[in-house]
Amino acid sequence: MATIRASLAALALTFICSAFFSNEVFSQTPYFQNKTITILRGGAPGGSGDMQARALIPYLKKYIPGNPTIIIENMPGAAGMKAVNHAYSSAKPDGLTITAVGSGLASGAVLGLPGVRYDIDKLIYLGSTEHGDPYVFLSRKEAGFDTLEKLRAATGVRVGAQTVGHAVYISGRIFTYLLGLKDPKIVVGFGGVEMDLALARGEIDARANSADTVVRRNAEALNKGQFNVHATLTIPKGKPHPRFADVLDVDTLTRNERERQLVSLFRAFLYPRWPYVLPPGTPPEIVKTLRDAMNKSFKDPGFAQEFKKLMGSEPSPLSGEEVESSIRELPRDPEIVGLYKKMAENAPLPPR
Repeated sequence: MATIRASLAALALTFICSAFFSNEVFSQTPYFQNKTITILRGGAPGGSGDMQARALIPYLKKYIPGNPTIIIENMPGAAGMKAVNHAYSSAKPDGLTITAVGSGLASGAVLGLPGVRYDIDKLIYLGSTEHGDPYVFLSRKEAGFDTLEKLRAATGVRVGAQTVGHAVYISGRIFTYLLGLKDPKIVVGFGGVEMDLALARGEIDARANSADTVVRRNAEALNKGQFNVHATLTIPKGKPHPRFADVLDVDTLTRNERERQLVSLFRAFLYPRWPYVLPPGTPPEIVKTLRDAMNKSFKDPGFAQEFKKLMGSEPSPLSGEEVESSIRELPRDPEIVGLYKKMAENAPLPPR
């Protein structure tokens, strides 16, 4: 009888230990283990948005506990809005769908563009692989605008851009507005490289572009003095590109608070250049895990090397908290938003 009781006691102890260790192992299993995370890219394959995501993925996978599989799913449409709409209303808040878009994320919502069905104040931000870099406004040397006075004296300066509403289009309009150009002609329909060629051939006289792109893509022309660089719009404020540190800052051309806020709104829209977001309602512990992994990825030297190899420039990442803060601080005054909309549309510039 004693032997039977001892055997039963041993058996009970075995079950208890088994249950204990089973729960302990279960509790230590990372949430993302054996799972697949989809990065929903709001754009077509092969562009800059794809490249920066591909630079990030190996390191995000490395630093997310559980070493999940990470794939990219492209969802082009409406400058990324289609992807964000899907994530906002359809994706489960389980951390397995991360939406990656461009800087249009905030502008579409604040400007109330058609098709926006998400609230930027309810999205959860994981970070951005880059923050926006300064813009510059330049003209071809042969146009003869070697001083600001000559540029302002000219009538009908042809300013190139991609499409109405594109950041290059809007920045070009803001530059011409604040520089005080007479009846500028915005010529659209170019790709970025096509616009460089059009400028070289004299089909347009001037253009705006991000300073980093100008330096990377037009290094030879810059070195040969083939451009007159007239002004810069710093992003973040007060931080010019080193190559254009002595160029006129467009903030000095503003006449009132309304114009200063216009520049601030453009700057704020472009500050998180490639934001990564989660849908509302994602549990805080999942958010923390992904934000931590994102931050560790940004600090990994391998990420910077891969980013530069694919993008041609150094990354300038922002944490999830920094992106969130920039969204919260966006100017949203209806008058300023209305002025910005005028810069983004195909219509004569308003009077100053």
